[in-house]
Amino acid sequence: MAENFKRSYKFAYLSSLYITLLLTLVLGVFLYIQSQLSFLPVIGFLVLCYITSFLIIQYRVQKFIYRRVRRIYDDIEMLDVETVGDSPVTTDMRTLIKEVEKFAQKRKTEIETLKVREDYRKEFMGNISHELKTPLFTVQGYILTLLDGAMNDPKILDKYLNRANKGVERLIYIVKDLDMITKLEVGDLNLNYTSFDIVELVQSVFDLYEMRASKKNIALTFDMNYQEPVMVHADKERIQQVLSNLIVNSIKYGKEDGTTEVSIENLIRNKVIVRVTDNGEGIAQAHIPRLFERFYRVDKSGSRKEGGSGLGLAIVKHIIEAHHERIYVESDYRIGSEFSFTMEKVKKFPVVDVGAKTA
Repeated sequence: MAENFKRSYKFAYLSSLYITLLLTLVLGVFLYIQSQLSFLPVIGFLVLCYITSFLIIQYRVQKFIYRRVRRIYDDIEMLDVETVGDSPVTTDMRTLIKEVEKFAQKRKTEIETLKVREDYRKEFMGNISHELKTPLFTVQGYILTLLDGAMNDPKILDKYLNRANKGVERLIYIVKDLDMITKLEVGDLNLNYTSFDIVELVQSVFDLYEMRASKKNIALTFDMNYQEPVMVHADKERIQQVLSNLIVNSIKYGKEDGTTEVSIENLIRNKVIVRVTDNGEGIAQAHIPRLFERFYRVDKSGSRKEGGSGLGLAIVKHIIEAHHERIYVESDYRIGSEFSFTMEKVKKFPVVDVGAKTA
Protein backbone atom coordinates (compact mmCIF):
# COMPACT_ATOMS: atom_id res chain seq x y z
CA MET A 1 0.00 0.00 0.00
CA ALA A 2 1.43 3.39 -0.96
CA GLU A 3 1.89 5.69 2.04
CA ASN A 4 1.43 8.96 0.13
CA PHE A 5 -1.65 10.84 1.27
CA LYS A 6 -3.91 13.13 -0.72
CA ARG A 7 -5.51 15.78 1.50
CA SER A 8 -8.75 17.60 0.99
CA TYR A 9 -8.88 21.17 2.42
CA LYS A 10 -12.27 22.27 1.16
CA PHE A 11 -14.12 21.24 4.29
CA ALA A 12 -11.59 22.99 6.56
CA TYR A 13 -11.61 26.14 4.38
CA LEU A 14 -15.36 26.60 4.55
CA SER A 15 -15.71 25.55 8.19
CA SER A 16 -12.97 27.97 9.24
CA LEU A 17 -14.57 30.76 7.21
CA TYR A 18 -17.97 30.24 8.82
CA ILE A 19 -16.51 30.15 12.34
CA THR A 20 -14.36 33.20 11.67
CA LEU A 21 -17.22 35.27 10.27
CA LEU A 22 -19.45 34.29 13.15
CA LEU A 23 -16.88 35.13 15.82
CA THR A 24 -15.88 38.34 14.06
CA LEU A 25 -19.51 39.39 13.94
CA VAL A 26 -19.83 38.68 17.65
CA LEU A 27 -16.65 40.63 18.36
CA GLY A 28 -17.82 43.53 16.18
CA VAL A 29 -21.14 43.69 18.00
CA PHE A 30 -19.38 43.56 21.35
CA LEU A 31 -16.97 46.37 20.45
CA TYR A 32 -19.78 48.44 19.01
CA ILE A 33 -21.69 48.11 22.23
CA GLN A 34 -18.60 49.21 24.12
CA SER A 35 -18.29 52.15 21.70
CA GLN A 36 -14.73 51.20 20.98
CA LEU A 37 -15.25 50.14 17.38
CA SER A 38 -11.94 49.86 15.51
CA PHE A 39 -11.31 48.00 12.27
CA LEU A 40 -7.70 47.09 13.08
CA PRO A 41 -8.37 44.74 16.02
CA VAL A 42 -11.35 43.26 14.16
CA ILE A 43 -9.20 42.45 11.11
CA GLY A 44 -6.43 41.02 13.30
CA PHE A 45 -8.94 38.94 15.19
CA LEU A 46 -10.44 37.72 11.88
CA VAL A 47 -7.04 36.54 10.53
CA LEU A 48 -5.98 34.93 13.79
CA CYS A 49 -9.34 33.23 14.25
CA TYR A 50 -9.36 31.90 10.69
CA ILE A 51 -5.86 30.43 10.87
CA THR A 52 -6.48 28.86 14.27
CA SER A 53 -9.83 27.41 13.24
CA PHE A 54 -8.42 26.05 10.00
CA LEU A 55 -5.50 24.24 11.68
CA ILE A 56 -7.63 22.71 14.40
CA ILE A 57 -10.45 21.62 12.09
CA GLN A 58 -8.16 20.32 9.37
CA TYR A 59 -6.07 18.32 11.84
CA ARG A 60 -9.03 16.81 13.69
CA VAL A 61 -11.24 16.04 10.69
CA GLN A 62 -8.36 14.80 8.59
CA LYS A 63 -7.23 12.43 11.33
CA PHE A 64 -10.80 11.28 11.95
CA ILE A 65 -11.55 10.56 8.28
CA TYR A 66 -8.08 9.24 7.51
CA ARG A 67 -8.31 6.50 10.13
CA ARG A 68 -11.59 5.23 8.69
CA VAL A 69 -10.61 5.62 5.05
CA ARG A 70 -7.27 3.93 5.69
CA ARG A 71 -9.14 0.98 7.17
CA ILE A 72 -11.17 0.75 3.94
CA TYR A 73 -7.99 0.74 1.85
CA ASP A 74 -6.42 -1.89 4.11
CA ASP A 75 -9.50 -4.10 3.79
CA ILE A 76 -9.42 -3.75 0.01
CA GLU A 77 -5.68 -4.49 -0.04
CA MET A 78 -6.39 -7.77 1.77
CA LEU A 79 -8.43 -8.75 -1.29
CA ASP A 80 -5.23 -8.34 -3.37
CA VAL A 81 -6.66 -5.53 -5.49
CA GLU A 82 -3.65 -3.97 -7.19
CA THR A 83 -5.43 -1.03 -8.84
CA VAL A 84 -6.69 0.32 -5.52
CA GLY A 85 -3.70 -0.79 -3.46
CA ASP A 86 -1.29 1.32 -5.54
CA SER A 87 -3.37 4.51 -5.31
CA PRO A 88 -2.78 7.17 -2.62
CA VAL A 89 -5.02 7.25 0.42
CA THR A 90 -7.43 10.15 0.03
CA THR A 91 -9.89 11.93 2.30
CA ASP A 92 -11.50 13.65 -0.69
CA MET A 93 -14.99 12.17 -0.59
CA ARG A 94 -15.66 12.72 -4.30
CA THR A 95 -12.45 10.96 -5.32
CA LEU A 96 -13.02 8.22 -2.80
CA ILE A 97 -16.59 7.62 -4.00
CA LYS A 98 -15.37 7.38 -7.62
CA GLU A 99 -12.68 4.87 -6.65
CA VAL A 100 -15.13 2.76 -4.64
CA GLU A 101 -17.68 2.82 -7.49
CA LYS A 102 -14.99 1.82 -9.97
CA PHE A 103 -13.85 -0.95 -7.65
CA ALA A 104 -17.44 -2.16 -7.13
CA GLN A 105 -18.16 -2.19 -10.89
CA LYS A 106 -15.01 -4.18 -11.58
CA ARG A 107 -15.86 -6.70 -8.87
CA LYS A 108 -19.42 -6.97 -10.22
CA THR A 109 -18.09 -7.76 -13.68
CA GLU A 110 -15.71 -10.37 -12.25
CA ILE A 111 -18.51 -11.97 -10.23
CA GLU A 112 -20.76 -12.18 -13.31
CA THR A 113 -17.90 -13.75 -15.27
CA LEU A 114 -17.31 -16.27 -12.49
CA LYS A 115 -21.01 -17.16 -12.46
CA VAL A 116 -20.94 -17.79 -16.21
CA ARG A 117 -17.83 -19.94 -15.80
CA GLU A 118 -19.41 -21.84 -12.93
CA ASP A 119 -22.52 -22.57 -15.01
CA TYR A 120 -20.28 -23.71 -17.86
CA ARG A 121 -18.24 -25.90 -15.49
CA LYS A 122 -21.38 -27.58 -14.13
CA GLU A 123 -22.69 -28.20 -17.62
CA PHE A 124 -19.31 -29.50 -18.76
CA MET A 125 -19.02 -31.89 -15.81
CA GLY A 126 -22.55 -33.16 -16.46
CA ASN A 127 -21.79 -33.71 -20.14
CA ILE A 128 -18.47 -35.47 -19.61
CA SER A 129 -19.92 -37.74 -16.93
CA HIS A 130 -22.74 -38.69 -19.31
CA GLU A 131 -20.33 -39.30 -22.19
CA LEU A 132 -18.09 -41.53 -20.08
CA LYS A 133 -20.66 -43.44 -18.07
CA THR A 134 -22.61 -44.65 -21.14
CA PRO A 135 -19.76 -46.76 -22.63
CA LEU A 136 -18.51 -47.68 -19.15
CA PHE A 137 -21.87 -49.12 -18.11
CA THR A 138 -22.16 -50.85 -21.48
CA VAL A 139 -18.78 -52.55 -21.08
CA GLN A 140 -19.54 -53.42 -17.47
CA GLY A 141 -22.90 -54.96 -18.46
CA TYR A 142 -21.36 -57.23 -21.08
CA ILE A 143 -18.53 -58.32 -18.78
CA LEU A 144 -20.89 -59.08 -15.88
CA THR A 145 -23.13 -61.08 -18.21
CA LEU A 146 -20.14 -63.13 -19.34
CA LEU A 147 -19.00 -63.67 -15.76
CA ASP A 148 -22.47 -64.88 -14.83
CA GLY A 149 -22.02 -67.82 -17.17
CA ALA A 150 -22.56 -66.53 -20.68
CA MET A 151 -18.84 -66.96 -21.38
CA ASN A 152 -19.41 -70.71 -21.65
CA ASP A 153 -21.27 -70.15 -24.93
CA PRO A 154 -18.63 -69.43 -27.62
CA LYS A 155 -21.04 -67.44 -29.82
CA ILE A 156 -22.22 -65.18 -26.98
CA LEU A 157 -18.65 -64.85 -25.72
CA ASP A 158 -17.40 -63.66 -29.09
CA LYS A 159 -20.35 -61.28 -29.65
CA TYR A 160 -20.21 -59.71 -26.17
CA LEU A 161 -16.43 -59.31 -26.22
CA ASN A 162 -16.70 -57.49 -29.55
CA ARG A 163 -19.38 -55.19 -28.17
CA ALA A 164 -17.36 -54.56 -25.02
CA ASN A 165 -14.36 -53.75 -27.22
CA LYS A 166 -16.41 -51.15 -29.12
CA GLY A 167 -17.33 -49.54 -25.80
CA VAL A 168 -13.66 -49.41 -24.80
CA GLU A 169 -12.75 -47.93 -28.20
CA ARG A 170 -15.32 -45.19 -27.65
CA LEU A 171 -13.83 -44.43 -24.22
CA ILE A 172 -10.35 -44.25 -25.75
CA TYR A 173 -11.70 -41.97 -28.49
CA ILE A 174 -13.21 -39.59 -25.94
CA VAL A 175 -10.08 -39.58 -23.74
CA LYS A 176 -7.82 -38.89 -26.75
CA ASP A 177 -10.02 -35.98 -27.84
CA LEU A 178 -10.04 -34.59 -24.30
CA ASP A 179 -6.25 -34.87 -24.13
CA MET A 180 -5.88 -33.09 -27.47
CA ILE A 181 -8.26 -30.26 -26.66
CA THR A 182 -6.51 -29.74 -23.31
CA LYS A 183 -3.15 -29.46 -25.06
CA LEU A 184 -4.63 -27.07 -27.61
CA GLU A 185 -6.14 -24.84 -24.91
CA VAL A 186 -2.90 -24.57 -22.91
CA GLY A 187 -0.80 -24.18 -26.07
CA ASP A 188 1.09 -27.42 -25.39
CA LEU A 189 0.52 -28.93 -28.84
CA ASN A 190 3.39 -28.28 -31.25
CA LEU A 191 2.41 -27.66 -34.87
CA ASN A 192 4.58 -29.09 -37.64
CA TYR A 193 4.33 -26.52 -40.43
CA THR A 194 4.86 -27.77 -43.98
CA SER A 195 3.81 -26.71 -47.46
CA PHE A 196 1.24 -29.00 -49.10
CA ASP A 197 -1.54 -29.08 -51.67
CA ILE A 198 -4.87 -28.51 -49.92
CA VAL A 199 -6.77 -29.87 -52.95
CA GLU A 200 -4.92 -33.18 -52.68
CA LEU A 201 -5.56 -33.29 -48.92
CA VAL A 202 -9.31 -32.72 -49.39
CA GLN A 203 -9.41 -35.48 -52.00
CA SER A 204 -7.67 -37.89 -49.63
CA VAL A 205 -10.31 -37.12 -46.96
CA PHE A 206 -13.02 -37.70 -49.58
CA ASP A 207 -11.49 -41.10 -50.37
CA LEU A 208 -11.32 -41.93 -46.67
CA TYR A 209 -15.04 -41.32 -46.07
CA GLU A 210 -16.40 -42.27 -49.48
CA MET A 211 -17.88 -45.56 -48.23
CA ARG A 212 -19.50 -43.84 -45.27
CA ALA A 213 -21.06 -41.20 -47.51
CA SER A 214 -22.30 -43.84 -49.99
CA LYS A 215 -24.49 -45.41 -47.28
CA LYS A 216 -26.62 -42.24 -47.37
CA ASN A 217 -25.94 -41.67 -51.07
CA ILE A 218 -24.20 -38.36 -50.27
CA ALA A 219 -21.89 -37.04 -52.97
CA LEU A 220 -18.50 -35.71 -51.85
CA THR A 221 -17.40 -33.18 -54.45
CA PHE A 222 -15.43 -30.03 -55.21
CA ASP A 223 -17.19 -26.90 -56.39
CA MET A 224 -15.07 -27.00 -59.56
CA ASN A 225 -12.26 -28.87 -61.24
CA TYR A 226 -8.98 -27.65 -59.75
CA GLN A 227 -6.32 -28.18 -62.42
CA GLU A 228 -3.51 -26.56 -60.44
CA PRO A 229 -2.44 -27.37 -56.89
CA VAL A 230 -3.32 -24.88 -54.13
CA MET A 231 -0.28 -24.79 -51.89
CA VAL A 232 -0.79 -23.77 -48.26
CA HIS A 233 1.49 -23.50 -45.22
CA ALA A 234 0.18 -25.29 -42.13
CA ASP A 235 0.31 -28.50 -40.09
CA LYS A 236 -0.92 -31.04 -42.64
CA GLU A 237 -1.97 -33.66 -40.08
CA ARG A 238 -4.01 -31.17 -38.04
CA ILE A 239 -5.68 -29.65 -41.10
CA GLN A 240 -6.59 -33.17 -42.23
CA GLN A 241 -8.21 -33.63 -38.81
CA VAL A 242 -10.15 -30.38 -39.30
CA LEU A 243 -11.38 -31.45 -42.75
CA SER A 244 -12.24 -34.93 -41.47
CA ASN A 245 -14.34 -33.57 -38.61
CA LEU A 246 -16.20 -31.13 -40.85
CA ILE A 247 -16.84 -33.66 -43.62
CA VAL A 248 -17.89 -36.40 -41.18
CA ASN A 249 -20.34 -33.97 -39.58
CA SER A 250 -21.77 -33.07 -42.99
CA ILE A 251 -22.28 -36.77 -43.71
CA LYS A 252 -23.66 -37.50 -40.26
CA TYR A 253 -26.29 -34.78 -40.37
CA GLY A 254 -26.74 -34.69 -44.14
CA LYS A 255 -29.85 -35.65 -46.05
CA GLU A 256 -30.22 -38.81 -48.08
CA ASP A 257 -29.12 -38.20 -51.68
CA GLY A 258 -27.46 -34.97 -50.51
CA THR A 259 -24.17 -33.27 -51.31
CA THR A 260 -21.07 -32.21 -49.39
CA GLU A 261 -19.13 -29.65 -51.40
CA VAL A 262 -15.68 -28.21 -50.72
CA SER A 263 -14.48 -24.99 -52.32
CA ILE A 264 -11.11 -23.23 -52.06
CA GLU A 265 -11.04 -19.54 -52.86
CA ASN A 266 -8.65 -16.61 -52.74
CA LEU A 267 -9.45 -14.40 -49.79
CA ILE A 268 -6.69 -11.79 -49.66
CA ARG A 269 -3.16 -11.62 -51.04
CA ASN A 270 -1.69 -14.32 -48.78
CA LYS A 271 -4.83 -16.16 -47.63
CA VAL A 272 -7.25 -18.73 -48.96
CA ILE A 273 -10.57 -19.75 -47.47
CA VAL A 274 -11.76 -23.36 -47.48
CA ARG A 275 -15.53 -23.87 -47.40
CA VAL A 276 -17.33 -27.10 -46.52
CA THR A 277 -20.98 -26.82 -47.56
CA ASP A 278 -23.82 -29.30 -47.24
CA ASN A 279 -27.56 -29.36 -47.84
CA GLY A 280 -28.36 -31.26 -44.66
CA GLU A 281 -30.41 -30.51 -41.56
CA GLY A 282 -28.92 -27.07 -40.93
CA ILE A 283 -28.53 -25.44 -37.52
CA ALA A 284 -30.94 -23.08 -35.80
CA GLN A 285 -29.46 -19.63 -35.15
CA ALA A 286 -29.91 -20.03 -31.38
CA HIS A 287 -27.33 -22.84 -31.34
CA ILE A 288 -24.62 -21.20 -33.44
CA PRO A 289 -22.97 -19.10 -30.66
CA ARG A 290 -22.35 -22.27 -28.62
CA LEU A 291 -21.57 -24.59 -31.49
CA PHE A 292 -17.83 -24.81 -30.74
CA GLU A 293 -18.20 -25.52 -27.02
CA ARG A 294 -17.00 -28.85 -25.67
CA PHE A 295 -19.75 -31.50 -25.58
CA TYR A 296 -22.38 -29.04 -26.81
CA ARG A 297 -24.92 -30.86 -28.95
CA VAL A 298 -27.60 -29.29 -31.11
CA ASP A 299 -29.75 -32.42 -31.09
CA LYS A 300 -29.29 -33.78 -27.59
CA SER A 301 -31.63 -36.70 -28.14
CA GLY A 302 -30.38 -38.11 -31.40
CA SER A 303 -26.80 -36.92 -31.77
CA ARG A 304 -25.31 -39.58 -29.51
CA LYS A 305 -26.75 -42.27 -31.77
CA GLU A 306 -24.42 -40.96 -34.47
CA GLY A 307 -21.37 -41.55 -32.27
CA GLY A 308 -18.50 -39.14 -31.79
CA SER A 309 -17.10 -37.60 -28.64
CA GLY A 310 -18.94 -34.28 -28.82
CA LEU A 311 -15.54 -32.56 -29.02
CA GLY A 312 -15.07 -32.48 -32.79
CA LEU A 313 -16.01 -28.86 -33.47
CA ALA A 314 -14.24 -27.65 -30.33
CA ILE A 315 -11.05 -29.34 -31.57
CA VAL A 316 -11.55 -27.86 -35.05
CA LYS A 317 -11.83 -24.36 -33.59
CA HIS A 318 -8.72 -24.76 -31.42
CA ILE A 319 -6.63 -26.19 -34.27
CA ILE A 320 -7.57 -23.32 -36.58
CA GLU A 321 -6.90 -20.74 -33.86
CA ALA A 322 -3.57 -22.42 -33.07
CA HIS A 323 -2.65 -21.60 -36.70
CA HIS A 324 -3.70 -17.97 -35.96
CA GLU A 325 -6.54 -18.32 -38.46
CA ARG A 326 -10.32 -17.87 -38.26
CA ILE A 327 -13.25 -20.27 -38.59
CA TYR A 328 -16.78 -19.26 -39.58
CA VAL A 329 -20.16 -20.92 -39.72
CA GLU A 330 -23.32 -20.02 -41.61
CA SER A 331 -26.44 -22.11 -41.50
CA ASP A 332 -30.12 -22.10 -42.41
CA TYR A 333 -32.28 -24.52 -40.51
CA ARG A 334 -33.44 -27.42 -42.71
CA ILE A 335 -31.56 -25.95 -45.69
CA GLY A 336 -27.90 -26.60 -44.97
CA SER A 337 -24.70 -25.39 -43.35
CA GLU A 338 -21.36 -23.97 -44.40
CA PHE A 339 -18.20 -24.13 -42.29
CA SER A 340 -15.24 -22.19 -43.59
CA PHE A 341 -11.73 -21.46 -42.34
CA THR A 342 -8.80 -19.41 -43.55
CA MET A 343 -5.30 -20.66 -44.32
CA GLU A 344 -2.00 -19.12 -45.29
CA LYS A 345 -1.15 -19.89 -48.89
CA VAL A 346 2.32 -20.46 -50.29
CA LYS A 347 1.82 -19.23 -53.81
CA LYS A 348 -0.93 -17.66 -55.81
CA PHE A 349 -3.18 -20.04 -57.66
CA PRO A 350 -5.04 -19.09 -60.85
CA VAL A 351 -8.52 -17.64 -60.53
CA VAL A 352 -10.99 -19.78 -62.47
CA ASP A 353 -13.96 -18.12 -64.08
CA VAL A 354 -17.28 -18.74 -62.29
CA GLY A 355 -18.71 -20.15 -65.50
CA ALA A 356 -16.13 -22.93 -65.41
CA LYS A 357 -17.54 -24.35 -62.15
CA THR A 358 -19.16 -27.73 -62.35
CA ALA A 359 -22.59 -28.49 -60.98
